[in-house]
Amino acid sequence: MAIAEVKFQLNNEEVILQTGKLAKQADGAVLVKTGSNMVLVTVVSSKEESNFDFFPLTVEYSEKFYSTGKIPGGYFKREGRPTSEAILNCRLIDRPLRPCFPEGYKNETQVVATILSYDGVYPIHSLAGIGASAALHISDIPFNGPIATVVIGRKDGAFIVNPGRGDLENSDLELTVSSTSRGILMVEGEGQFVKEKDALEALKKGFEAAQPVIQAQEELRQKAGAKPKRPYKTLEIDESFRKEVEAFLTPRFQEAFAIDEKLERYAKFSEIKEQAKEKFLEPLTDEAEKENRSKQLSAIFGDHKYFMARQMILKDKKRIGGRGFKEVRPISSEVGILPRAHGSALFTRGETQVLGTVTLGTGDDEQRIDALHGSISKRFLLHYNFPPFSVGEVGRMGGQSRREVGHGFLAERALSAIIPSFEKFPYTIRVVSEVLESNGSSSMGTVCAGQMALLDAGVPVQGNVAGIAMGLIKEGDDYVILSDILGDEDHLGDMDFKVAGTKDGITALQMDIKIDSITFEIMEEALQQALEGRLHILSEMEKVIKAPRGQLSEFAPRIETIKVKPEKVREVIGAGGKVIRGIVDATGVKIDIEDDGTIHVASSDPAASAKAIKMIQDICAEAEVGQVYKGKVTKITDFGAFVEVLPN
Repeated sequence: MAIAEVKFQLNNEEVILQTGKLAKQADGAVLVKTGSNMVLVTVVSSKEESNFDFFPLTVEYSEKFYSTGKIPGGYFKREGRPTSEAILNCRLIDRPLRPCFPEGYKNETQVVATILSYDGVYPIHSLAGIGASAALHISDIPFNGPIATVVIGRKDGAFIVNPGRGDLENSDLELTVSSTSRGILMVEGEGQFVKEKDALEALKKGFEAAQPVIQAQEELRQKAGAKPKRPYKTLEIDESFRKEVEAFLTPRFQEAFAIDEKLERYAKFSEIKEQAKEKFLEPLTDEAEKENRSKQLSAIFGDHKYFMARQMILKDKKRIGGRGFKEVRPISSEVGILPRAHGSALFTRGETQVLGTVTLGTGDDEQRIDALHGSISKRFLLHYNFPPFSVGEVGRMGGQSRREVGHGFLAERALSAIIPSFEKFPYTIRVVSEVLESNGSSSMGTVCAGQMALLDAGVPVQGNVAGIAMGLIKEGDDYVILSDILGDEDHLGDMDFKVAGTKDGITALQMDIKIDSITFEIMEEALQQALEGRLHILSEMEKVIKAPRGQLSEFAPRIETIKVKPEKVREVIGAGGKVIRGIVDATGVKIDIEDDGTIHVASSDPAASAKAIKMIQDICAEAEVGQVYKGKVTKITDFGAFVEVLPN
């Protein structure tokens, strides 16, 4: 196979797409290079159709520590399970790819992005997303691409495409945007109280930046030989059978869609399905015919449910359960419900219920992460748990799914903008979200529960954050934007658009488009409607708690901060840490010392903190001329006496 290569410019950086040299047995393999960054993305799809009733796509993002010239930490000294960052990057590749596969294609497909070389600065997941699309596009796998993934930042009011890590640190906006030549497919990111109009401009910039990348992939496909896409089977449905089944289902579906309660509605649909099987399958005696009819019946059931739900919204202007398009489900909240947690809140919106908790810790509790771009510490953590009972199911417990990692990170992004600086509030903060019930946007429920728990814990936040999930039903030019979508409206709709923020602006944004594209006018309308919904939810939350409590929980550690001269730090620590260990043993406190002489003393016992601080101050004190000291005679000699007026 001949090597094919194309080059294009992305924010004044040359990017190279190459195929035909590496991993030639994969169905598609593309090496993406810019500067000293190299990502190999391969795609393989089984030649046989799977027995699944869904498209079995898996995406793997393989971080190699040799790519940055490092040896992994830990005992085994080799790469292990994916890090949280790798899982998040998997999702950023998966989400825009998935809607680009044709309906009916069910061959097991795997995309693997392997980081071969990384400078620790460039947004490498952007290259991985571009490579995944290019590998699929040049292969014989059916794929309605290509797509391009870019990162948009904003520094000093100017948008930057694929900014380096240094630029992002000074950016008030970070959005990962995936687009086709026709429109945006996916958005994920965060902002520092960004206005809706600015977020929309960033999306437009992302779409514009994607176009040369898409053209380069088209060129690579032509250079690589433009393989014809493989044929695949779709289920053929007898039209007379379809009409007969739809006539049977229509009045029954109308009854089911009128039921507001989720589990009762689901039970009704299950009952209707059994009735349909009894009517259309049981009279059949030929097993082959029965199996074929069963597949057709299942497909018709799903298609007609999808069609009727959408028609009910578009034509009849009715939502499931009868809500208005902009109406948010009833909200109720409580705070302080867990006596020993440092902060807690229960947030319920319709049939979505989230318990949020806050635990305050010291600097010792920071999370240390051994990442490709270097070791980092996190002092704000948010962990999201979605147990199977939250949707009335039995399932595996233990370990986090990729979905849990992704939803938790979105909520963490939403709240991180309001977390006070370490200088103002020297605590490590952990928020845990326990989803107790779910029927639509538990991630945004997590934002609301987490926010209220932070206030209950007395954290001096920089504003109050709420989140809302928006939906879209679109047929041709006719469309409806839905506020606070149910799980069914997410499944049956064309867009899932989550927006979190304060009254002053957006702090986190996530959007997935399931159709070819939507216009920027629709996005603008959705953002405005989301703002209205967000402000309503905030007002309901603030009826329960509006400002941080004036005091911390009695079970939370109190952190006192003192300052000593930097040259005195080693005296406080002592040889081999002997002095500081003695203070900790004598008082039971936790002590964190910084090189600049800042010392944090943490304890839930104020008397213990005061004792430790006195011991530190005594160590650092210097004798002053004119002061009177009470001293201990430690030694008497022929020429006089040694008197200890200060320690040592």
